[in-house]
Amino acid sequence: MTQFTDKNVLVIGGSRGIGAAIVERFTADGGKVAFTYAGSQDAAEALAAKTGAEAVRSDAADRADLVETVRSRGPLDVLVFNAGQLVLGDPLELDPDAVDRMIDVNVRAPYHALVEAARQMPDGGRLVVIGSVNGDRMPFAGGAAYALTKSALQGMARGLARDFGPRGITVNVVQPGPTDTDMNPADGPMAQDMHSFMAIKRHGTAAEVAGLVAYLAGPEAGIVTGALHTIDGGFGA
Repeated sequence: MTQFTDKNVLVIGGSRGIGAAIVERFTADGGKVAFTYAGSQDAAEALAAKTGAEAVRSDAADRADLVETVRSRGPLDVLVFNAGQLVLGDPLELDPDAVDRMIDVNVRAPYHALVEAARQMPDGGRLVVIGSVNGDRMPFAGGAAYALTKSALQGMARGLARDFGPRGITVNVVQPGPTDTDMNPADGPMAQDMHSFMAIKRHGTAAEVAGLVAYLAGPEAGIVTGALHTIDGGFGA
């Protein structure tokens, strides 16, 4: 497949899990791909060597660093924002600083990244944010702050879709359910409980999520915008 040949693609948060699968998909489809990482240098270097993508160290929580990273890539055809943090627990006991950093990474960073990308993006560009099914539903205790951040992406996407629509730039949110990654392994301690909520009782794969992202970034999705795309095996359906 070569649908992204010569396309300038940046994946924010691409060294592991879903982000790495997205990098692999876009490079396999011919894209000129760069991805950012914060702490996983070994994984980033291995992925760059495997795919030919460029690894760029950048902290999504640092607005100035993030904006400069996006700006420095030149006009992007595709920006995928995948960086995220997960903070769970009793809201009466959670560290407020940890919650604030999660909000910085999960909400403030995607907003500023998408806006900066749109400054140089050619007409018909693609902006995709990786959210979570927990933006729609939270079936267990301790996830209020995380769900807040993922719900916020929904309003952001709807609004930016209106703002950038006259230029043919689409803005979409992909909302995975349980997906087999280091953060949420298919054989982890919560797997059985999560599968009990699902119509298809298994974790999704990062490659399945990457396939949906590739569709939204491709030529057949030019009129798909301001939308939430849940890929969750019927989680809580």
